[in-house]
Amino acid sequence: MKQQTLAMAADQGSGFEQYRRATKRDMFLATMNEIVPWQALCEVIEPHYPKAGNGRPPVGLERMLRMYFVQHWFNLADEACEEALLDSTALRRFVGIDLGRERVPDGTTLLKFRRLLETHKLGEQLFATVGQVLQARGLKVGTGTIVDATIIGAPSSTKNAGKARDPEMHQTRKGQQWYFGMKLHIGVDSRTGLAHSVVVTAANVHDKHPLPDLLHGSERRVYGDSAYASQKALIQAKAAQARDFTNQRIRKGGEIDEAERSRNRNKSKVRARVEHVFAVVKRLWGFNKVRYRGLAKNATRSFVALGLANIYLSRRNLA
Repeated sequence: MKQQTLAMAADQGSGFEQYRRATKRDMFLATMNEIVPWQALCEVIEPHYPKAGNGRPPVGLERMLRMYFVQHWFNLADEACEEALLDSTALRRFVGIDLGRERVPDGTTLLKFRRLLETHKLGEQLFATVGQVLQARGLKVGTGTIVDATIIGAPSSTKNAGKARDPEMHQTRKGQQWYFGMKLHIGVDSRTGLAHSVVVTAANVHDKHPLPDLLHGSERRVYGDSAYASQKALIQAKAAQARDFTNQRIRKGGEIDEAERSRNRNKSKVRARVEHVFAVVKRLWGFNKVRYRGLAKNATRSFVALGLANIYLSRRNLA
């Protein structure tokens, strides 16, 4: 066992901060430390991670993964994540850094780690691994799927070096408002409320087009808002046994069909579970705007964010 340095002793509150109490951040990080399947996730990345050789030895894989997750949970840029670790005792304790012995991995090291995940498309594999771990713990995918999409904004300004907006992002109209960015499509299990499929597109792609890719094929019921109305052919092309429980349009011939409105309300009691996933990703994790250019980089972030959201939403079952 390594001898404890003064920096580590201070971080752990060994007599230095006797009146300190645990904050919400402390409790959140302690919970994530216990329930995140670190070994399974590291096994996904390990074949692609740099090995120790003649040059500078790489930072430990689990430590970089923890730092990368901190970046997601607190919506931090690469350098801001480094600054946060230098500033926060709780974050250093979670990542496992003793400032008396070692430096905090800098923003460039985190950038290289993030690009490693993007190059090898490991975000999708991490999301799938989380799903496998949750199913092994009893949170199995059922026979009902809720589909929905949300817009993730992107900078629309052309005041940059290229004098142009991101060519992979597009604008779309929702209600009376125009939005520029990408669209995150997800399929959520109607029983557990956990996401099992993800598709990332430009914002101008209609919700119905990725619909078959959001289904696993064994559905008996498919829920969705009115954007998916009258798409029985697309649903049955992937899930032949599925019944269409999407919300239907209630205005017919200029009049409101009250019976259809009542049916939609009953369907929405189930469909509302998809909003819990979006609330975690966009409100808690802060992913309501893109941080990077291009769909590929933001797709990796989307897969990882949704995997972390699934862990967070099932924390009581995993604890």
